[in-house]
This record gives sequence, structure tokens and C-alpha cells, in this order.
Amino acid sequence: MELWVKAIHIMAVIAWMAGLFYLPRLYVYHAGAAVGSELSETFKIMERRLLKVIMNPAMLAAWVFGLWVGYLQSQFSDGWFHAKLFLVLLMSGLHGALGKWRKDFEADKNVKPARFFRVVNEVPTVLMIGIVLLVILKPF
Repeated sequence: MELWVKAIHIMAVIAWMAGLFYLPRLYVYHAGAAVGSELSETFKIMERRLLKVIMNPAMLAAWVFGLWVGYLQSQFSDGWFHAKLFLVLLMSGLHGALGKWRKDFEADKNVKPARFFRVVNEVPTVLMIGIVLLVILKPF
């Protein structure tokens, strides 16, 4: 059963990360679209569906199955696991910020430029690198 839990965790993480990479990129393009335009309204639909249908369930599954794996493998006392949890908390905070910014776009109240979202688009990559290194190397 442990391998099934781990497999589901990995699939959930992949889906979540795909959304974390794609949603800020949509915001880059949405920030350049005229308010009320057909393009802007299309982005709103894409962003809402990505967040609600893919990212939110994937994040929840990643947390549930990740903690389950940690329990099954008795990792809760390991230092690397604490560091990983911290980075996953940061990633979850980014997820929350992306949700807030989606609501700003939905209400036509975005004030952030495309450049801001280009920088935000790099954050999941940095966090992912740290998480993968901690999981594979278990440095402490």
C-alpha cells in the first residue's frame, strides 16, 4: 500500500506543479489584455478552471498523500522532512497568492504588471529544486 500512496502523492505533485508553472504565465498574458476584451474574458475562464479543477484538488491530494507517506516512513522527526515541509508551506502560500490574484483579474482590478508575474513564474521552480534535493539527498 505504501507504494500506492507514494505514487498518488507524486502524481498529485506533478499536477500541482504544472498548474503552478502555468497559472503565472497566464497572468503575464492576461496583464497585457485590455479589460473587458474577449481575450481577457477567455483568460478568466482558463485561470478559474485551472485553479479550481486542477490545482486546488492536486494541492490537497499532494498534502494528504505526502503526509501519509511521511507517516508510513516515520519521517516526521527527520530534519530534511521539516525543511521540505517549510518549502511546501511556502509553495502553498504562493498557491494562495495566485488564487488572490485570480480574483483580482476576475474583478478587473489587477494592478500588477506582466513583469511581476514573470518573476513570480520562477518561484515554483526554485522551491521545487529545493524540495527535490531535500527528498533525494536527505542532507540532514
